[in-house]
Amino acid sequence: MVIASVTGTPGDFQGFEAQVAQLRSAGVIVMPSNYQASLLALKIMEKVTGTTTGALGSKPQGAAVQPKADAQASGAETAAQAASAGASDSASLNLVGPKRILSLFTQGLKFINLGLESFAKNLAACETPIVHMDWVPPAGGKPELIQVLDRLENRATVDIEKANAEAVERILSGKPIIKGIGTALETIPGMKPNLFLHAGPPVTWEKMCGPMRGAVIGGLLYEGLVKTEEEVLALAESGKIEFSPCQDHAAVGPMAGIVTPRMSVWIIEKETFGNQAYATLNEGLGKVLRYGAYSQEVLDRLRWMEQELAPILQRAIEHHGHVDMRSLIIKALQMGDEGHKRNRAGTSLIIRELAPRLVMLDEKKEALSRVLSFMHQNDHFFLNLTMPSAKSVLMPAEEVPGSTVITAQGRNGTEFVIQVAGLKGRWFTGHAGIVKGLYLPGFGSDDAAPDIGDSVITETSVIGGVAMAAAPAIVKFVGGTPEDALRFTREYKIPIRDFRGTPTVIDVRRVVEKGILPVINTGIAHKKNGIGMVGAGLVKPPVNCCQDALKALAKIYTT
Repeated sequence: MVIASVTGTPGDFQGFEAQVAQLRSAGVIVMPSNYQASLLALKIMEKVTGTTTGALGSKPQGAAVQPKADAQASGAETAAQAASAGASDSASLNLVGPKRILSLFTQGLKFINLGLESFAKNLAACETPIVHMDWVPPAGGKPELIQVLDRLENRATVDIEKANAEAVERILSGKPIIKGIGTALETIPGMKPNLFLHAGPPVTWEKMCGPMRGAVIGGLLYEGLVKTEEEVLALAESGKIEFSPCQDHAAVGPMAGIVTPRMSVWIIEKETFGNQAYATLNEGLGKVLRYGAYSQEVLDRLRWMEQELAPILQRAIEHHGHVDMRSLIIKALQMGDEGHKRNRAGTSLIIRELAPRLVMLDEKKEALSRVLSFMHQNDHFFLNLTMPSAKSVLMPAEEVPGSTVITAQGRNGTEFVIQVAGLKGRWFTGHAGIVKGLYLPGFGSDDAAPDIGDSVITETSVIGGVAMAAAPAIVKFVGGTPEDALRFTREYKIPIRDFRGTPTVIDVRRVVEKGILPVINTGIAHKKNGIGMVGAGLVKPPVNCCQDALKALAKIYTT
């Protein structure tokens, strides 16, 4: 039996009445105050032992104590009667009653604090002995989710731990390597001349957010399918252009994530399994296509990347041979990157890797200079290599029945989605949140589009936001403090953590049970198309994605 009281008022933001209702639905007897809860507990002890002990110092002996609701009173009486069969004799009364309670104040108080650590800190500040336990009810105390977790724990038709071990083994086996650069139409599975890929889950033109619409407009202009913005709108609305998620084609796209047939894409292959993943080459920051900008400057840059940058890099890779991306990512994290919003070390490493081959090519010095200068000036160049590397690493785990490992995440500026290994191909969606962070001069939160992009695939492979301890300096870009960077981090070794590794995977069961959502650091696009990047910050996925995935797993894999 559990007796409790809830401290607060109906106006508290935690939802006082909802908390009380949750406790009662779980069988807890909730009293209006600590005092009344203590009296009820004492009276139940008296009933159990058949002996009257007296009051707690203020109520006359034998005074009746009535719970707030008759249902609770009857529940308490029934529980007391049931417990009486195993009750000890009257000697147990030494454990209760006013003398025992008053002795607490004469012998010194000692506390165990469960829940909010601030309570423990206040007592510690008063030099009171206190032990804090970092505990919260599983699944936020929600009975339905607790039952789902219990079913997966006790009634699963597959060995979930074994399935997850296999998923982890598949993720860790082999390494991602750069195979080369190709064109999207010739390289990406299922690509067609009239198909545009985008970030996140499926979305129609009518429901696209501002930056994604802007990127589509830029993509149509880049492809030469239209000449004016008016023609773009007519073509986009005609249904002649098809749209599909990048991740349904083994690709990933940062921010809006638009991939058009002519664009050049990195080809990343995971050794051992031989699966490939793809991403466009990174344009840089500011006014770029992935942030929804489509000015002439943006289009000229895309055409130069297609006609000069990509062919030269491809020839350098042919001379170099396959590039080990796992090795480069590990080095980058030990040099101050975290693999998502800070890529300065990784970009430097890929330049060091390819520069000796670049200078040996039979190309004009001016062209080689433009290529090296573009890479050097674009600290985010490495991001579009990290993303498909992460995707390729996770893909083999998608074929493990019963696994609760999250294998994909994405956002399209309207919805946030996840996929889990045991439910291949199924998207679980929630609303895309607003990123909290730092803004470029002249912009603020009112200008921000909702969270967008497939770059969260880096957090899915447990770098990026969950490896921020590797890059404390990033808080100057995305907001927060160096302490936040350490707190968000838990395979990849982090020097400041005494080379402790980050987690290997994200288990959807643990996300729901513990209520701890992975932290994502990301860019912020303007909500209107044509403007581009306005800031960067931190965001978390909506919890209902994980809750819905957990329920679906239980439906399929439990009796």
